[in-house]
Amino acid sequence: MSASEAELAELAEEEERRKRRAPWGVIALVLLTGLALVRNGSGEFDEGPPQPASAAAPDRRVPGGLFAGAAQPLPYALPERVRIPGIQVDAPVIPVGLDVDGWVGAPPPEDPNLAGWFTGSVSPGEKGTAVVVGHVDNTQGPAVFYGLGGLQKGNRVEIARKDGKTAVFEIYGIEVFEKNNFPGDRVYASKGSAELRVITCGGGFTKQGGYDGNVVAFARLVEVR
Repeated sequence: MSASEAELAELAEEEERRKRRAPWGVIALVLLTGLALVRNGSGEFDEGPPQPASAAAPDRRVPGGLFAGAAQPLPYALPERVRIPGIQVDAPVIPVGLDVDGWVGAPPPEDPNLAGWFTGSVSPGEKGTAVVVGHVDNTQGPAVFYGLGGLQKGNRVEIARKDGKTAVFEIYGIEVFEKNNFPGDRVYASKGSAELRVITCGGGFTKQGGYDGNVVAFARLVEVR
């Protein structure tokens, strides 16, 4: 295959990926449902996962969030690992899509140290909003994103990609949203740069309904290594 043919094939593949991305208005609902139910958390531990402090919410008065500058977006590449030094996370990432019930599939609950990249979003580092999800706990104890709500502005999330690059994102806000009042457009819409949302269960918990909300970390690409 010539160089021009390879470029055309890559453009066609990217166009096909974009066509497969579901509208965010729909994903806001199915992702929320898939993560907020009992299947993704037992909630039966003594203290429960940390919840975001009000001071960690994004400052909507500052255009563009916490930092004005952002790194240049990267081309598409599959994510392989997620590292969040602030909460000692170092976990492999697998692709997850919509399951047979129309929910965003979560990683297998029996593996507590596993995250999922939602394939209906851009890959981490691309222009747009990438989405990484993971369990807060399982029947054995805390899982990969148990500590997510305890992060602060300025903490970093590193995504190692299959192309050998590491996309480094800086968190500019963390919030917990009720599942029945989830602001999908605000959480998922593209901000014109390469952004990342890391999502897990949060809020209150009941055995009947599971967690009643989702913890969302908002982050923007600031470095490529």
